[in-house]
Amino acid sequence: MEKIVIFGGSFDPVHNGHLRIARAASLLLNADVVFIPAKDPRWKTPEATIEDRLAMLKLALEEDGSGAFSIDQCELKRAGEVTYSIDTVRYFHKQYPGRKLTLLIGADEVNRFDQWQDAEEIVSLAEVVYVPRPEVPLKQDNIVKYRMSRLAYGGSGPVSSSDIRDLKSVDAPLKVFDYIEKKNLYYMKVLQQYEGPSRILHSLSVAHLAYAIAKTNMVLNPGFAYVAGMLHDIGKGVKEDQAREILKAEYPEYADYPSWCLHQFLGASLAKSVFGIADPAVLDAIEFHCTGKTHMPPITKIVYSADKIDPRRGFDSSKLINACLKNYYVGFLEVLRENEKYLTKTGEEETTPLSESCRNLYLGKDQ
Repeated sequence: MEKIVIFGGSFDPVHNGHLRIARAASLLLNADVVFIPAKDPRWKTPEATIEDRLAMLKLALEEDGSGAFSIDQCELKRAGEVTYSIDTVRYFHKQYPGRKLTLLIGADEVNRFDQWQDAEEIVSLAEVVYVPRPEVPLKQDNIVKYRMSRLAYGGSGPVSSSDIRDLKSVDAPLKVFDYIEKKNLYYMKVLQQYEGPSRILHSLSVAHLAYAIAKTNMVLNPGFAYVAGMLHDIGKGVKEDQAREILKAEYPEYADYPSWCLHQFLGASLAKSVFGIADPAVLDAIEFHCTGKTHMPPITKIVYSADKIDPRRGFDSSKLINACLKNYYVGFLEVLRENEKYLTKTGEEETTPLSESCRNLYLGKDQ
């Protein structure tokens, strides 16, 4: 291709919205797209190190990239604490003298483009193309003054790097999440404040299993299963007396429930207050993952099952896992039956109005 799209950003972390925009720019502009990770962005302070941000970007392109995508580390290698886009544009203009340059920017960058270093020179060396966001009004004076063009694409989706960091979205390549988990970045740091190492390993296992079940069953928003799986046990570290006080205030109808299931209600409370989770599907899956209930939505059934059949629990759950992967609803019923058999065999008590109503509805009153 004769055209090059310069796509800079902090990529803290990169997400599928970035990749969708890059793919659209490549197709619509008939151009190669070069990702330029910023060393020290002028308008924000990245949470992850440049080494981690670069590693995640490489993994994202490896998993879901394109032959037209590449990474250039020119800003990372450039001397000085502050790097400017004009230096990057000059670099590409010198490196590729025969190719047309396009600088791809977002709505926020449109509105402060007049504050950029040598903005006039930038537009003399490269066409500026912007990607609008519905929630961000654009500064029309800048669009006119700097002869900006709009990328005719609106399918990047409602995702942001901050959503990924806060575990409000899972709209990023799986290899990025694997890296976040292994390096204890972003939401993992918060999770460690509520769960010990062994509990975190269980939560990770449940999250990945729940996501796989939701994904293979083509359930709407499978990322919700991952989020609920990650957070389903964060209430387990709260002492019982404190837990009951919280339940009296927030879930009074469950305040007298037995201690073994209090953590599911506390988990939903902490998911809201600590992680800012607001989606009803995620909160419902956390709130009833232990007892179950009547008329459980798909994500709730999936997380309930994934928690019970987590491979780390020490028994061979492969048949139940395969059943859930094949059909989450049928698998859920099998998990429920096996759990009933286990409780009968061991003599353990797991009786609450919620769990009884769940068994009565899904297994029948005589079972």
